[in-house]
Amino acid sequence: MVEKTNMDFLDLSVLLILLLWQWTFTTGSERYWEYIGSVGQSKWPEHFPACGGTAQSPIDVVPVQTQYDPSLSPLILLGYSQHGKEPFVLHNNGHTVVLQIPDRMGLGGLPCQFTAIQLHLHWGNGSPGSGASEHTINGQRTAAELHVVHYNSELYPNMSVAKTQPDGLAVLGVLIETGEEANPAFWNILNYLVHIRHAGQSVSIPAFDIQSLLPSNLGRYYLYNGSLTTPPCFQSVLWTLFTETIKISRTQLTKMETVLYTTKEEDTSHVLMQDNYRATQPLNGRMVLSSFPPESVRVYTVGEITAIVIGALCGVIGLAVIICFIVKTIRSTSSWDLLPSIRPATIIRMPGKEPKQDVVLTPTSEAGKKEDLVPNLA
Repeated sequence: MVEKTNMDFLDLSVLLILLLWQWTFTTGSERYWEYIGSVGQSKWPEHFPACGGTAQSPIDVVPVQTQYDPSLSPLILLGYSQHGKEPFVLHNNGHTVVLQIPDRMGLGGLPCQFTAIQLHLHWGNGSPGSGASEHTINGQRTAAELHVVHYNSELYPNMSVAKTQPDGLAVLGVLIETGEEANPAFWNILNYLVHIRHAGQSVSIPAFDIQSLLPSNLGRYYLYNGSLTTPPCFQSVLWTLFTETIKISRTQLTKMETVLYTTKEEDTSHVLMQDNYRATQPLNGRMVLSSFPPESVRVYTVGEITAIVIGALCGVIGLAVIICFIVKTIRSTSSWDLLPSIRPATIIRMPGKEPKQDVVLTPTSEAGKKEDLVPNLA
């Protein structure tokens, strides 16, 4: 009886250890991931099943393959410029810099009302000519990308619930390029990065106009259904990607690429936060809508193309014939007629200086005329 009790206790202990190990592994995997490494992008689906879904983000937008939807109107930013006096909170979460946005800011012009939560950035490693935006246009990346995250406050009570629902989130995507001049709005964030260099650190910063970070034209954009671009990759995002880019200076981009660390302050080694962008994902049949009509491009039929080619060939042949005719005409015409200025000069006889050579007298038809002397060169 005692032996059986001991065996039951041992079995229960082993079971508890296994459950504890499984819980610890799962909890750790939910919290820890990286862009490159043992838990890098290729491994995300193993630890976060949604990352292997068929509606993932970011994507490559091919403008000629998008569908124009005339019902899409310019987005409406609610309260973005009314920041008030309460400071914002800037945070280093180990993957990017996050600016918490007051919930009095929101987004209109979409099917539901959305409330702002936060904005963050994605960038590269400073290599010349390398792009690090998450979304691409015709396969081309820009220097960086800004995301502004909102949750569907019309249907769901908070971000935690909304992010797991198919229509729970709306994210604005803004492509960033480098230009000659600094962008004053971005200094409101970049000047404070030195205070949150390590993962887990936060700092309060003065409130500012969030709308100043966005493009001036909010009416031209692409719209599609996708996912969070970081684990757990929930496919709950209505993406709006603006066509107008914003510009920052090279100095500002370098600050993003070289100031922050993915590691904590107490860690023995510090790893720079770089290349924090996800590779583009397959569309898998999803439709990308555009709020503007495509550029008008003339499409020629096969018959029109054939006519153009034949016409061009006839023109070339005709031109060749004309050139040949001109060349023949030039060759058949006497060079003296063409160049009268270099005809041989008339020989004038000087008294007492007769040339010592035979001459042939050429009679003229009129009597009394002097006879021309023509040298006999035979």
